[in-house]
Amino acid sequence: MAKISKKKATARAAFDGKSNLSVEDAVNLVKGAASAKFDETVEIALNLGVDPRHADQMVRGVVTLPAGTGKDVRVAVFARGPKADEAKEAGADIVGAEDLMETIQSGKIEFDRCIATPDMMPLVGRLGKILGPRNLMPNPKVGTVTVDVANAVKAAKGGEVQFKAEKAGVVHAGIGKVSFDADKLAENLRAFVDAVSKAKPSGAKGTYLKKVSISSTMGPGVSVDVVSATAN
Repeated sequence: MAKISKKKATARAAFDGKSNLSVEDAVNLVKGAASAKFDETVEIALNLGVDPRHADQMVRGVVTLPAGTGKDVRVAVFARGPKADEAKEAGADIVGAEDLMETIQSGKIEFDRCIATPDMMPLVGRLGKILGPRNLMPNPKVGTVTVDVANAVKAAKGGEVQFKAEKAGVVHAGIGKVSFDADKLAENLRAFVDAVSKAKPSGAKGTYLKKVSISSTMGPGVSVDVVSATAN
């Protein structure tokens, strides 16, 4: 059995017997227990009462976190001509067409978000088996297939977070860094929960938002009171 460090043991002890905390108490607990040598991400998990295998129960969307994510997001854009120039001017890290497709096909994926103009989708569609499983496939529903590439790039770099329910009906996302002020993390958490709540699909029955929990990258998790998480 792997030996648990004293820091990790202390962190776990701080969480013992604690659950369904207010947003503020949960954020402070996670921040105080983070002990890694890097700035850990604060991660949220929402357990939803949906079965994403059914089209009318899929949960998908995007939200701009008010305090940003604290992450340097690398953006790739499929575009040609003036739209490619717009993407570069807006701060896109990688811009291309067939050349970018070939780079991705070779296994070199050095970006966190992929945006495409509508005319590029026949080309991008060939990459579905590569980009799809990584949740990188451009999609008009979350604004990553658009003629307004400049604003899409700026949004991606400015705190925009995409979300999608996994097979078990769980939505995961990073909502900031442990170095953020507690009130900023609380604000981001509620903004994220609000966006997922508004994305409730027509086929969802019964209780939609079942459980909310947060953790740091290397730390234990704690459940958050749903009423507190949905309070404006």
